[in-house]
Amino acid sequence: MLCCLNPACSNPSVPDQNKYCPSCGVPLVILRHHYRPLKSLGGGGFGKTYLAEDIDRLRTKCVIKQFAPQIQGIGALEKATELFEKEAKRLEQLGTHPQIPGLWAYFEDNNRLYLVQEFIEGENLLAELKKQGTFGEEKIRGLLLDLLPILEVVHQAQVIHRDIKPENIMRRGSDGKLFLIDFGASKQIQGTVKSGTQIGTWGYAALEQRQEGQAYPASDLYSVGATCFHLLTGIDPCDLWNQDGYRWVQEWRQHLQQSISPQLGTIVDKLLQKEYQQRYQSAGEVLQALVGVSPQLVAPTPNNTPNVPLINKVLQALIGVSHQPVAPTPKNTPNVPLINRLREEPIEVVTVNRAGKIIRREQQLAKYLTEDLGNGVNLVMAEIPGGSFTMGSPKGEERSKDSERPQHQVTIQPFYMGKYPITQAQWQRVAQLPQVNRKLEPNPSFFKGGNRPVENVSWYDAVEFCARLTSLTKRDYSLPSEAQWEYACRAGTTTPFHFGETLTTDLANYDGNYTYGNGPKGIYREETTEVGSFGVANAFGLYDMHGNVWEWCLDDWHSNYDGAPTDGSAWLDGNDNLSQREGYTVLRGGSWIGNPEYCRSAYRYSNIWAVRDYTDDIIGFRVACGVGRILP
Repeated sequence: MLCCLNPACSNPSVPDQNKYCPSCGVPLVILRHHYRPLKSLGGGGFGKTYLAEDIDRLRTKCVIKQFAPQIQGIGALEKATELFEKEAKRLEQLGTHPQIPGLWAYFEDNNRLYLVQEFIEGENLLAELKKQGTFGEEKIRGLLLDLLPILEVVHQAQVIHRDIKPENIMRRGSDGKLFLIDFGASKQIQGTVKSGTQIGTWGYAALEQRQEGQAYPASDLYSVGATCFHLLTGIDPCDLWNQDGYRWVQEWRQHLQQSISPQLGTIVDKLLQKEYQQRYQSAGEVLQALVGVSPQLVAPTPNNTPNVPLINKVLQALIGVSHQPVAPTPKNTPNVPLINRLREEPIEVVTVNRAGKIIRREQQLAKYLTEDLGNGVNLVMAEIPGGSFTMGSPKGEERSKDSERPQHQVTIQPFYMGKYPITQAQWQRVAQLPQVNRKLEPNPSFFKGGNRPVENVSWYDAVEFCARLTSLTKRDYSLPSEAQWEYACRAGTTTPFHFGETLTTDLANYDGNYTYGNGPKGIYREETTEVGSFGVANAFGLYDMHGNVWEWCLDDWHSNYDGAPTDGSAWLDGNDNLSQREGYTVLRGGSWIGNPEYCRSAYRYSNIWAVRDYTDDIIGFRVACGVGRILP
């Protein structure tokens, strides 16, 4: 049999010997003389899909997608054409992944566009649901373990799928492997996420995607959550959305027909959060949560070994962290694994418009742990989840620099970062500890105050502080890498500041005589302020990331990002002995004396101030620590 390629044909299946379709009279064709259409697989608003065989590849099966949009209007047609062409580009870009169908050809024939791609022998998950019934917890876990690594690769390529649902996940019959298909709605991330086409399937598409035309990796993760719900319950989220909008995501558990573990329920809860900032920010983060709550993935602890927390075993499997039993330590140097002392605290996160007016206030929860430094002094560290982000600024960002480019994708492992810049009280306490490589001046700051940030400290001083802190706690403290710093500062945002498109002196300490974008002038305080005094954090629970004091980073200075690491590590050349490093490093975040443009998330400073032995009353730092990293 052959198949007629007239999209309007009512009976396209035709015997081989025919030259014309008996139903519509259109000539039958073999595209490019070797793609032979066999039967219709269905279609949608943009065109038809056909099963075919490639005569030149020993009649290997393939899929032909024909662009035949059922829409009117020049603008709509142009947009549909653009999306079809972009789908071909996405398949060419991503099709080397073994679980994404590869692109075989893209061409025009008889005034119609076609793309030809690999055929996956199997059925989609919606068909599987209809045949086999609802999925149990074990099957949902298997789905996530198979699908999320694919999605992580897609997002690292800066592509958002925008239409994940059971119909677009295929299970190959030969081995049960899942494939992510239909990139017709996908979108390339290009710097700042702007409003665009409102696209996706109702019920599966996230709020920001349907209402604002914006899409993030977290938008695809919402769709993954909706897919899990559909497969667990057999209820199409579109039906619930039609009844009551997004209210169903708060009540999804009442539709369950079978029990699931509280842990899996928590994962689905977070996937289905209405606001994208509240969801997981990367597929890798979901994977870590999934492995961390799956008892069968971790061997039981023998009775004669210490009771190592389950999460530490998981972390060892995920990122090579080794948990070693540690002997009891004095009261002032507790060595309890950081992961066990996390606590949640409420924070306020605000967003401003281009004029600097607060347009959103959100009460969120951040996770913190506390290090007891002794003598009544504590160090509070915020948990920074792992994920991927676009580092640097686009050329269109106001007053951006070439040193902030090329933008590039970076994947960050989970870590901890100081809730605030190091304070003078914390500095004075650590300065009393035994010297590692160099002496520390116990009271170097110009602006005095125990809760003000320490300043007038060099990069070498900050490295010595970290070394002493490591010796005290047996945890690997350091200055953050540039990538860690920017990832933590942005906290999932892509705007110039984590507050939004501009900055005001109601939110940060900088020279308010100067403005950024359409923001207003404000106060010039001419001094540092106490840490956290503005009362607003970013979504990771970090305060004072914009302004107050410049913050040292670990990296050597490089004039741009050509050749920069993509794994979040510090970019260091040559000698790894930090106490012997020379030359320029990098400062981030701006200060009380600077213009707001210097406070941007992407801004990198390296000049006379960034020589490693330089000190000034505008320069401080905050510390970072790897998750679960306990030293012998």
